[in-house]
Amino acid sequence: MGISVSLDVVLAKRKMRSKELAARVGITEQNLSILKSGRAKAIRFSTLSAICEHLECQPGDILQFKTEKETAGST
Repeated sequence: MGISVSLDVVLAKRKMRSKELAARVGITEQNLSILKSGRAKAIRFSTLSAICEHLECQPGDILQFKTEKETAGST
């Protein structure tokens, strides 16, 4: 079980680079990369809000819950 992050998909749809989003949100490119890769242990609501505001999306567009079955099928 876990949370799947599809931030890269939303960025591609908006034709925005990670570097640009990081600058707009006020986080480092490295922290955004950690979030995009799914290695982040947590995210502040203020950061998530800023990301959603700049990408004009909802949190559910970026984060999805996956069960063990769903996760096992993708490896």
